[in-house]
Amino acid sequence: KGHDCSLWFEDPRRRGGEGATDVKKRLADYFGPIDVPVHRSFETWQSADVVVATGWETVARALLLPGCAARAYLVQDYEPDFFPASAERGWAEESYRQGLPHVTAGPWLADLLRERFGAVATHLDLGIDHDLYRPRRVARREDTVVFYARRSTPRRAVPLGLLALAELHRRRGDLRLVLFGEEHPFRTSFPQRHAGVLSEPELAELYSEATVGVSLSLTNYSRVSQEMMACGLPCVELDTPSVRAALGGEELVTLAHFDPLKLADAIDQLLEDRALRERRSEAARRMVAGRTWERAAEQFEHCLRQAVHEASEAPRTSVRR
Repeated sequence: KGHDCSLWFEDPRRRGGEGATDVKKRLADYFGPIDVPVHRSFETWQSADVVVATGWETVARALLLPGCAARAYLVQDYEPDFFPASAERGWAEESYRQGLPHVTAGPWLADLLRERFGAVATHLDLGIDHDLYRPRRVARREDTVVFYARRSTPRRAVPLGLLALAELHRRRGDLRLVLFGEEHPFRTSFPQRHAGVLSEPELAELYSEATVGVSLSLTNYSRVSQEMMACGLPCVELDTPSVRAALGGEELVTLAHFDPLKLADAIDQLLEDRALRERRSEAARRMVAGRTWERAAEQFEHCLRQAVHEASEAPRTSVRR
């Protein structure tokens, strides 16, 4: 869109390696190549129209950088919930009290920050690459449940999902259960296929052939759920405020209470009712069709322009008062 962008890393624990080259390689490995300058330190920092903090650890640095016309905070999840009672949890909470304009991933986070911290917050909708995530030319199976089992991320409630799948196997011993999202295989009480960490085309193939998809969100909603929906896969999620706000109600996604038997019931209901699966699949695909990264970028750009405008107006407003 014509903006001059750069990435600057606040990394006191040196998780990104020793130099900018290491950081850029990790970015490419995790997210794909991005053609912008990457800075491992702030030694060459000069100025910016707007600086964007992207996590609680980066807020203090964003507040202290000189030469910034405006500052904003991209909030991708409710990070205090990543920690037990601790200094880190307290600092994460305090990051929302620093007066920055917040741009959140999805509407639930914006509502939470406004209600709990009195923050200024707007939101963007996470996008979908519809060139990748679309129904593929593979036959849709009648016996396959796929579960996003990323155990390295506790907020994905993997133990709950595994208990539900064990109960589902007890009821339906002929099911094909596929776990993905984790590098190392699981030890489970039921037979399953470990798919590991898949590329995006492989994920789209898996979503296109499966019968039911399961992705659980205890904090903010996951991209995985809406990418399943874009591939026509009926999806089961936890009944949480973030999921309801971002993905809609029961007409679009099957919602389950935080209970392994209730979760097994929700999956079982979709397995049993092909017509219900087809209705959910069609309604969900229509809902997510308009979610693109282009639209998310437009929402983000609008929020940043507003932050710059309000920062430029603030001194004059102060004088009038």
